[in-house]
Amino acid sequence: MKLKSAATCLTMLLVVALALPLFPATAASGMEGERDKGALQKNGKAPLKKTAVKKRTAKSKGAKGKNRKRKVIYRKKQLKPAVVNEMRHWTNPDYVRIVLSVDREVEVEHHQLPADLAAGLPPRIYIDLKGARLGKGVRDIPVAGGLLKVARIGQYQKDVVRVVLDIENIKDYKVFPLEDPSRVVIDVKGERPVEISRLEPVIQVPPGVAAAVPLPKPTDDARPAADFKPAKIRRIVVDPGHGGKDSGALGPGGVMEKDVALKVALKLAKKLHDELGIDVVMTRSTDIFIPLDERTAIANKVNADLFVSIHANASLNKSTEGMETYYLNLAKTDKAAQVAARENNTSLEKVSVLQAILFDLMANYKINDSAQLAAEVQQELFKRVGREYRSVRSNGVKQGPFYVLVGATMPSILVETAFISNEQEEKRLADAKYQDATAAGILNGIKAYIAALK
Repeated sequence: MKLKSAATCLTMLLVVALALPLFPATAASGMEGERDKGALQKNGKAPLKKTAVKKRTAKSKGAKGKNRKRKVIYRKKQLKPAVVNEMRHWTNPDYVRIVLSVDREVEVEHHQLPADLAAGLPPRIYIDLKGARLGKGVRDIPVAGGLLKVARIGQYQKDVVRVVLDIENIKDYKVFPLEDPSRVVIDVKGERPVEISRLEPVIQVPPGVAAAVPLPKPTDDARPAADFKPAKIRRIVVDPGHGGKDSGALGPGGVMEKDVALKVALKLAKKLHDELGIDVVMTRSTDIFIPLDERTAIANKVNADLFVSIHANASLNKSTEGMETYYLNLAKTDKAAQVAARENNTSLEKVSVLQAILFDLMANYKINDSAQLAAEVQQELFKRVGREYRSVRSNGVKQGPFYVLVGATMPSILVETAFISNEQEEKRLADAKYQDATAAGILNGIKAYIAALK
């Protein structure tokens, strides 16, 4: 009886032992199921286990019994390369500006290399536009004037366009971006070999720039005052802001900045020409669009002695009023940076980038002369306009990073004649009488600046 019971017990133990390996697996599967359920409730997606991967692979066997592996590859979305559409240049004996037109912003890197006598290569500058490709019809251009020999351009790598400037004799060079439209500007400078007093009497307008309009010499019935001597100032470029597709700021009554700027500029140019006997070149004399880089290029090309850009201001605060005059420098206030952003047709973030560039750009810039010109113009403008408009306000002289003034080799200012966003000042800006008083005030300021020169 005992032996039978013992045998029965051994048989039962053997059955249990054989069955034990099955139970933990079942229990583990149940626990994993609970954990996965919790993960799904928390993360929205249950993690895959190794066993699950194996089962999934097994289920995905094809007709020939081979496993078909699934790969998930995450590819970063690649932007198409920017296209370099054009390479233009302006030159005079001590200055070359090369502009590369690009359909969007690109990363730029540049270096200067010494001559390689063994390879027979001259000193050169190379500029790489990264993430770019060369458009059709863009070719090398010869550069006259003695600073550079040629500007060569090509597809250096699959996504890098390289410009190489073969140097003849330069003093310095700068590279900086502009936008709307996107461009890369290369300014090359040398020593000025020609004295201002020996400028050619005929103004050579930059090729292809019909907007640069020289005014004729004064006639007998419009001679300058006998007691005024223009001294070292023989040629002034007057720049009406905006134009064409770029209307500038828009007043509450629909008056456009580009129209006001042109009318004031035309009056100023005539007064400079008739009353002071000074050569005047206008960057535009009609309602056409001129990129900002071309405006100072025109001034440098014609060896101008002063550059005066005419604008109308704007503010989100419709009660803001007054006139102010700017010269190129780092913005000291947020308001000055905002004005620069608007006139540059860009963002405050991009103005910050330009501020950084200006640290390098302004090493040889005539900041003191420009500040003095701005002070004289602001004082005389306020005095002249204030005679007829008692409530007019002077906001003083300010500084800011304006694209239109970057690269100018002469004293340069930007005049904000009034706030077109202010309803009262908008009406004044549209009035020919106010325009004439504004032009007369700027003229008096330029005259005072010239008189102070030794």
